[in-house]
Amino acid sequence: MAELVPLGDRIVVRNIVQEEVTRAGIVIPDTAKEKPQEAEVIAVGPGRLTDDGKRIAMDIQKGDRIIYAKYSGTEVKLNGEELLILRENDVLAKINR
Repeated sequence: MAELVPLGDRIVVRNIVQEEVTRAGIVIPDTAKEKPQEAEVIAVGPGRLTDDGKRIAMDIQKGDRIIYAKYSGTEVKLNGEELLILRENDVLAKINR
């Protein structure tokens, strides 16, 4: 089974899809939903390099739940699963639960 290993300041995330139901109990189909912005981090790169060659550690770690910018990242399909590769600066917030 293949595994994605992000480079630099990139992370690999899996979208968290929540079924949407209106107050009247009508289930909204996937085609009518907006793109989800909440995801679980499944892989983290080593961090970005500065101009003088020092590595800046990532603030995000594997297992974190995040909110990311709406139209950011690159969608990839691996082992039948849809994943998203983002840069660390595309992450807007971490969700603490």
